[in-house]
Amino acid sequence: MNGHNQTPADPADKHSAGPQGTRFFATEMLRQYTSEAEATLDGLASVHQPVLEGISPGLAGRRFTLNEGRQTIGRGNDNHIVVDDPSVSASHAWITNKQGRHIIMNTLSTNGTFVNDKRIHMTMLKHSDHIRLGHAEFVFLTREHDVRRAANGRRIAAGALVLIAVVALAWWLI
Repeated sequence: MNGHNQTPADPADKHSAGPQGTRFFATEMLRQYTSEAEATLDGLASVHQPVLEGISPGLAGRRFTLNEGRQTIGRGNDNHIVVDDPSVSASHAWITNKQGRHIIMNTLSTNGTFVNDKRIHMTMLKHSDHIRLGHAEFVFLTREHDVRRAANGRRIAAGALVLIAVVALAWWLI
């Protein structure tokens, strides 16, 4: 032995090859691994970095952060956002993010691009717009769902503190 702790190769693991641990994967396995990686929460929605949140079966809860510039959406693996749904075209749509303005454009897809149930060629997106590409559905978010509730809770707490301070001051002065 050379002093290195090596774990024995798992005979069920048919993907390993070579002493450096080089691995070979079938295309379907790569798709599975990348979709699992993309399915994690990508970040919180903000005006500067909005997200598309999947709401249709197979996409529910998946988030895709929209960075500055143009991002492509489609079924093809060369897209920034890959949607593995047969109703989505290989290159279905673009979303352009320029200085806080977010524009979605259909790229001659077969089943169309819809925003708030209206077929579009190009339109500007607003918070909570409902986007449908074929049967794949998303919500465009520029803030989190519960931000207003949290802000209202803070306002109520601050108001209560001010009221308590005023009552205490009045009681002390009397």
